[in-house]
Amino acid sequence: MTPREPQPPHDPLAMKLSSADDRVLLSSWLPPQAGVIPKIRFGRHWINVLWALPLIFVLLVIGVAAAQALRHMPAVQAFLVRYPGIPSSVAVTTGFPGWLRLLHFLNLFFMAFIIRAGVQILADHPRLYWKRDCTPGTEWFRFQKAVPTGRIWTAKDDSVTLPGWLGIPGIRHSIGLARWWHFSVTLLWMINGIVFYMLLFSTGQWRRLVPTNWDVFGNAVSTALQYLSLTFPADQSWTRYNGLQQLAYFVTVFIAAPTSIVTGLMQSPAISNRLGWLGRALDRQKARSLHFIALWWFLLFILAHVTLVFITDARVNLNMMWAGVNDDSWTGLWVFIPAMLLVGVTWWWASPFTLRHARTVQRIGEFVSRPFGSATQSWDARSQLTEKDISPHFWPNGTMPASAEFDSLVKTDFAGYRLRVGGLVATPREFSYAELKAMPKQEQITTHFCIQGWSGVAKWGGVPMRHILDLVQPAPDARYAVLYSFADGSDGGRYYDTHSLANMRHELTILAYEMNGAPVSVLHGAPLRLRCENEVAFKMVKWIASIELVASYADLGAGEGGYNEDHEFFGYRVPI
Repeated sequence: MTPREPQPPHDPLAMKLSSADDRVLLSSWLPPQAGVIPKIRFGRHWINVLWALPLIFVLLVIGVAAAQALRHMPAVQAFLVRYPGIPSSVAVTTGFPGWLRLLHFLNLFFMAFIIRAGVQILADHPRLYWKRDCTPGTEWFRFQKAVPTGRIWTAKDDSVTLPGWLGIPGIRHSIGLARWWHFSVTLLWMINGIVFYMLLFSTGQWRRLVPTNWDVFGNAVSTALQYLSLTFPADQSWTRYNGLQQLAYFVTVFIAAPTSIVTGLMQSPAISNRLGWLGRALDRQKARSLHFIALWWFLLFILAHVTLVFITDARVNLNMMWAGVNDDSWTGLWVFIPAMLLVGVTWWWASPFTLRHARTVQRIGEFVSRPFGSATQSWDARSQLTEKDISPHFWPNGTMPASAEFDSLVKTDFAGYRLRVGGLVATPREFSYAELKAMPKQEQITTHFCIQGWSGVAKWGGVPMRHILDLVQPAPDARYAVLYSFADGSDGGRYYDTHSLANMRHELTILAYEMNGAPVSVLHGAPLRLRCENEVAFKMVKWIASIELVASYADLGAGEGGYNEDHEFFGYRVPI
């Protein structure tokens, strides 16, 4: 047996890495920061969403009065006779079978945590846009104050705190943990949905949700008029839904749910860039906005659905969906109460569990998402953008370098900078700034996908990382490239991140020294920053000091593959 070659000493900067706790330590976490009441922009004016409450109340009062008046008109009375509210579809004769009741509960259970985690993710960049570039002032929705002028305002500065009963885990800038909840539970929700679709169309239950006649629209208007006039239509839910129910359920199950899935996936750099023109048309910010609108459809549907269940005949309605019987007994209530207690207990448990067992949540999420990451890492990340797509504003982020060494390099325009590349290589090298600029140069116009939700387009120029690897000749057992920064992380210790060598050889992986035709500014990562376009942007180390090739990253930092992976529970591989 051939003895294994000893691992060479780590790069000197490895000694400056810091370990991390497996819990969230609030004493060292980003301090809380309150947001503002959500606002929507109309033209140049921002309107507080709380104005919607009295407006909705007034509209409902007017609607009730108008509906009651209309019902005295002969033409409306004739319309109600022609369209009584129940579409002329084939009735369902099997009631609400056990599989339907179980999947209904699981859908409710999963949606509760998807929504909570989704709101927590939004709190990390609490602004929504219809444009790709996220320029401050162009957002249409926000629950954060306007971006201040006269100072550097980073994306992390912009994040806000949510209460623990609402978000998961309910602390500021906990997007890493929120994403694991969102992705993991969404996968379970999608599996539940696929099973639901299969059983729905293999039984007669689909007739309850899918309109088969155009009279569903007339009956929907009739049902709405009856509800608004406070004269509720006859309930035939055991065999068929009324027109309004059928349309609402159809939109929820067959439009809103797929829209949520598609717009969620379109926020992935790997998927968005792979889809070419579709990724450009439905860019990340449009996808975020549509994702948010789909969320509001679900919230309004749930509110209306639950309200009508309880005001139209709670016992009968609960019996049908929770006990599978069509009577006015108390059977359904005794199933409903423990089911809601289960939802309530897990709702209360989720945030404290996440704070105490953050590393466990991270590893479960990484396990669940690993197949997706493996399948998409090699995808072409070229989004075919042009210079007219370059963003007028590119959000800054990260903790700036604060050392005399870096300051002296800045003063000389990095004339004395040398990039050290070593570790498991045949030929360790040091490259001067001039030597790097003399190497083959690659330019690319790509979209930057920040994990916090903002995006921006820039033109990057630099040295292909595959060229650097060819010069140093990685050893056979080298599997990862560790990039060390001049900067420390926000919780102390040197910032670093790790990539597979396969990803470092990707066509669009470069060490960039230019941004939009000019030298990369210190704010955005000078002298060198990584561009790796099939990953979320925290993987793209700025202010690169050295690169080390290793067989494993388990003995670096906390062993998770990067500073944010160690300290903020992000993922090692994040193409979404």
